[in-house]
Amino acid sequence: MFFSLRNRLFMIFTCLLTIPFILLSIIIPSWFTSVIEEQIQALTVSAMDQYSLYINSIATQAEDLGKQVLVNQTTQDWIRLEKEYPNIPIEQSMLMKNQLKMLLSSMMINNSSGMSVSVILNDGTGIWGNNPSLQKADWFKDFSEKDQHFVKSHIDPYQPTGGNINSYILPLFDINTFIPYGIIKVNFPSSLLETALNKIKIGNNGHAYLLDKQGANVLQGRTHTPKKVLSESLIKIVNGKNQKGLVEINSKGKKFLVFFQKLPAENWILISEVPKTELFSKVNHLQHNLLWCSAIVFLLTIVASYMLSSNIVSPLGKLAKAMGFIEHGDFSGAKRFIPTIKSNNNEVGYVITVFGQTIDRLKNLIENEYVANIRRKDAEYKALLLQINPHFLNNTLEIIGGLALQGKNKEVMNLTIHLGRMMRYSLNTQSDVVKLGEELNYIRSYTDILKLRYEESIKITIEENPDTKTLPIIKFILQPLVENAVKYSFTEKNNAEIYIKAEKAKDHLYIVVEDKGVGIPDKVIAKLLKQEENNETLSVLETKGRRIGLKNVIGRLKLYYSENFSFQIESEKNIGTRITLCIKFERGDIHDEGVNNG
Repeated sequence: MFFSLRNRLFMIFTCLLTIPFILLSIIIPSWFTSVIEEQIQALTVSAMDQYSLYINSIATQAEDLGKQVLVNQTTQDWIRLEKEYPNIPIEQSMLMKNQLKMLLSSMMINNSSGMSVSVILNDGTGIWGNNPSLQKADWFKDFSEKDQHFVKSHIDPYQPTGGNINSYILPLFDINTFIPYGIIKVNFPSSLLETALNKIKIGNNGHAYLLDKQGANVLQGRTHTPKKVLSESLIKIVNGKNQKGLVEINSKGKKFLVFFQKLPAENWILISEVPKTELFSKVNHLQHNLLWCSAIVFLLTIVASYMLSSNIVSPLGKLAKAMGFIEHGDFSGAKRFIPTIKSNNNEVGYVITVFGQTIDRLKNLIENEYVANIRRKDAEYKALLLQINPHFLNNTLEIIGGLALQGKNKEVMNLTIHLGRMMRYSLNTQSDVVKLGEELNYIRSYTDILKLRYEESIKITIEENPDTKTLPIIKFILQPLVENAVKYSFTEKNNAEIYIKAEKAKDHLYIVVEDKGVGIPDKVIAKLLKQEENNETLSVLETKGRRIGLKNVIGRLKLYYSENFSFQIESEKNIGTRITLCIKFERGDIHDEGVNNG
């Protein structure tokens, strides 16, 4: 009795629902934890890399701007005038000072980062105002005493830029004597660094800082991270050899994840920290909920498995016997047996009713399947054929208009004749199958138009075996290939060479289209081969005219010739592509007279 269907259903329900749910309650949170940690680390490192590039960009701009001011002749003239000729008239001094102001203003206007520049002598004399307490300023002490060229955020009322600024400072000296006379101060708003820094924060309680090696904040504001966390982190970061990475710090029983990256500018350190419990609090809550759900699911499984097994065992046994009739092809026997199956279960009773209806429909479906397949195949082919659209028509009409405007009547006549032949061929819908010679004549008209358009930049060679002229072929299989060959030949080159060949070998027709263009990427070729192996005609139908080249041609040929069609693509980057279409003709197809002769 233990192995009865009822007990087996009970065991199966328990194993399939309860046990996996309990395992997932343990595995999923652990997996989420590792995934979240890896993703956060990857995203944070990526954001910090971008911020590092941003800092380096600003630092480079500041250094370049300062050097431009230093070597400028106006700056050098002002230095010499102020130091070597102290008794010059005040008018001449003011004139030179105004010239330097104009120079600095021009540089500030042309700078996209909102930078400003000031030139200050050692006695505090500056272009934008005199600062008698220059030597006492904290930012100046950082430069003069600690040799820091990039100084922390500060407010300097003697600068043209208001608000908090960070500055790059370099000595001001005579480039001939190398005697220092003061400093050049390149300022940039601290908000530039702060706005980008806020994007690196992790979670709601995370913080991001730009610190020096002593742990001081380079930007305005104070640090909210516990001092112990920052101090221990800085010790590991400064003494370590890694330029960026992650350190984990324990403080008062609480774990902190500290991401860091060392920056070239004054050895600044970019830090982003977050309490580890904040990242995984939702995961822990999820685990508790999953365990409770596991207990509830276990109880529900016991009840549901008992009820379901009782209601479906007998009806399913009889239904299986009725299916045995179907297995042997006895539809009448199955139909007679159906009324004997009784069930109080609505779902099982519905299945039995539908099974009886299915028996009737199955026979009709089997009889009609062959006709339906033929119609569906024809509909798919028509849908693919309708995707063919002469994209060059607009260009051709523009060429005709241009030639007419130049009075080149002969060229206009020739081009119109070629276009007329193509349109007559395209609009002839009496048959989807033509002789290969007609298809090649259509391509000749098409390539003649291309030659008129590209002149000496294009060379097209068509080699046709006389034995292939009367072979039947479906229409419009060459134009998309030639069009693509021309398009991708001109992508990176100034000329195009296209070679078209048709030859017959026994009962096989080979059509080759070769170019010397950029080539087809390997992944595109692999995708085409995969679709051909899986017979994915539907994906071709869904292109909706956006890609009507090689994929369309292969799809149409595959639909029409099925296993009698194959293709080969040989491509090398920047060397060219060779596409070979192979069609095997059945007996009688080679002498088919039913093709369109229009």
